[in-house]
Formats: sequence, C-alpha cells, structure tokens
Amino acid sequence: MYMTGTRSAFTLEGITKSYKQFSEDRTRYDFAICLLDNNQIIGDLSILEIDQDNKKAGFRISLHSQSNLNKGYGTEATQLALKFTFEELKLNRLELEVFSHNVRGIKAYEKAGFKKEGVLRQSLFLNDKYSDEVLMGMLQEDYCQ
Repeated sequence: MYMTGTRSAFTLEGITKSYKQFSEDRTRYDFAICLLDNNQIIGDLSILEIDQDNKKAGFRISLHSQSNLNKGYGTEATQLALKFTFEELKLNRLELEVFSHNVRGIKAYEKAGFKKEGVLRQSLFLNDKYSDEVLMGMLQEDYCQ
C-alpha cells in the first residue's frame, strides 16, 4: 500500500465491484501474473487508459508478496506487457507514475527501458513524509532498440 500511495485496505465488495467495472472498460487490459508450474497468482498488471487517437496508454504492475521479489517475475511480466502494447495494440507510448520512495520500482522500470520524463515534487504525503511522483514513459522506438 505504501509503494502505491494507497490509504485504505480493499474490501471484497470493493474488489468485486472494481473487477466488474474493469471487465466492461474497453480502454484497459488487466492480466494476472501466474507461476507456470502451478498457476498460482502472484501479481497483476494493467495496461489502462488506452488512448487510440494518440496511440498511448498507462501501465501499472504489482507483485502481491515480497517473497516473489528478485526472482525475475516482474521483469518477465513487464516484458510481455511491452510486447503486447507495442506489437499487438500497436501503440506508440506507454507511461506510468511511480513514487520516489519506490526505488526498487524505479530501477525495474529503467531496466525495462522506461525513461524518467518528469517529477511532481512532494506529490504524496504519507507516513509523515513527502514523496515525489516520478513520471516515466517508453516509446515504441525505445522498445525496438
């Protein structure tokens, strides 16, 4: 919750309502990140706010447990999302926001090819601290290199 700036826990009713809304939203794709050997769901990612006129979309990813970090799952899922975005959807731009206290996330996005494009200074006040909101993006030409 801290990494995403979320202030309250999700209820089952809220999650169910959100999934229903997401499934009807034609401007997004939501994916479960699953282990191949047993199909256990370990995370999720979304390509959202798809803007066909401007050939761009937003991106978010989450691994649900710290025990799944540093195993390459997020990297593989991000690579598959990039492939889907640029090769299947034929978009030109994928963008995201990440808070400055999420150093691991920023490094992972940079490793995947996202570039820092801007900073909204002290955009989040949580746990008695301010964090910047880092804007990152990747273009289709960055993906092909």
